[in-house]
Amino acid sequence: MNIKRVCQFLLDKESGKSDAKLRYRIKWNNNKNIVAFNVGYRVDIAKWSLDTQRCIHNTTHGKKKVAANIINKEIQKFEQIADEVFVFFELSGKLPTEDEFRHDFNRRNGRLPQEDDKSFFDIFDEFTKNMGSQNSWTSATYARFGVIKTHLKNFDSKLSLESLSEETMQEFVKYQIGVPLRNTTIAKNVAFVKWFLRWAHRKGYYSGLLHETFKPKLKGIDGNSKEVIHLTWKELIYLYDFKIPEQKQYLARVRDVFCFCCFTSLRYSDVAKLRRSDIKDKYISVVTQKTVDGLKIELNDYSREILERYKDVPFKDDKVLPVISNQRMNDYLKELGELAEINEPQRIVYFQGNERYEEVYPKYALLTTHCGRRTFIVNALYLGIPAEVVMKWTGHNDYSSMRPYMKIVDDLKEREMSKFNRKSLNIQNRD
Repeated sequence: MNIKRVCQFLLDKESGKSDAKLRYRIKWNNNKNIVAFNVGYRVDIAKWSLDTQRCIHNTTHGKKKVAANIINKEIQKFEQIADEVFVFFELSGKLPTEDEFRHDFNRRNGRLPQEDDKSFFDIFDEFTKNMGSQNSWTSATYARFGVIKTHLKNFDSKLSLESLSEETMQEFVKYQIGVPLRNTTIAKNVAFVKWFLRWAHRKGYYSGLLHETFKPKLKGIDGNSKEVIHLTWKELIYLYDFKIPEQKQYLARVRDVFCFCCFTSLRYSDVAKLRRSDIKDKYISVVTQKTVDGLKIELNDYSREILERYKDVPFKDDKVLPVISNQRMNDYLKELGELAEINEPQRIVYFQGNERYEEVYPKYALLTTHCGRRTFIVNALYLGIPAEVVMKWTGHNDYSSMRPYMKIVDDLKEREMSKFNRKSLNIQNRD
């Protein structure tokens, strides 16, 4: 049996737009049966070849400037899958209905209709369960993905992996702007969704490439505009030596744990599970909870002194330090910072869509446990320790993560050098 068919890639043109959605239309049975599939890309009309049914070589397409070879590769895959479906029905001696063809095409393309397979949100739940177990997620991380799932449901409760496209993702970004969320939060949410899509692609649930190609343009999300709240070396040593009033001694343990993070680069999640067996004679040996990296962090006088204070104090599960919940510790850190008068004004600039906002807070109001890690990085770089060495302690894998800290250090060095300027000097003539 030979099924005659006509397969064609079409551009769904829209008035006033120079690009169009790319669709794959298939006809058979004397054009009585017709199905169409969204390829998932927009193509610049002037860069499309009707003769070859391909994007013109060495061109880019759509707002995201997707390379022609990526789109053409997807086109070839669609053609191959369609041929496989027709061969299957030809060998079975049966002419497929539109529903039968659509079902088999989607199955081979990893896009099973939701009524025959898990829904988008079922797959999302499988992802969080799988990745959470594999990476030992904290309750806060599970909560974060729960929030993202809620946003996705509010955006489109009937969302499917099959329907995802550049336009869908861009609309999701617009939805978040309208919530409203800050651009930095939106960028993180998109990154998490792309993580989910990478996983779904590996599992065969999703055949698209949005996890590679979708890169929304949002103001204020580059590393150079990120405010890195940290303590200067002077503030850190002042806090370390600060005499806490007798009636507020509950803050002493919070101060010690926070300073330990400042002198070791450890995240809250890692210092919270630090056991005595992790403490060696000259260093800490720890497997980080976030990245599951094994790190060796040498002890210094300050971190060693903090450990010494609690060496004979028993804690549950043989923990090293008196770590309380992250939320309580963040609350107490703000109280501690206010008590110690760490109140240098901090200007926070952020964007919601294209709107720029600026707010000023005393530094103590912005203190969190993660400021300890940031404090370590900034001060280590400022003290002249090479970035390569700092990254060995922190577990950073690339320099892009270090750029915000390096910018801070460069600004600090520039201000310090300005003290040598002649007009700034107040030198008395002793002759």
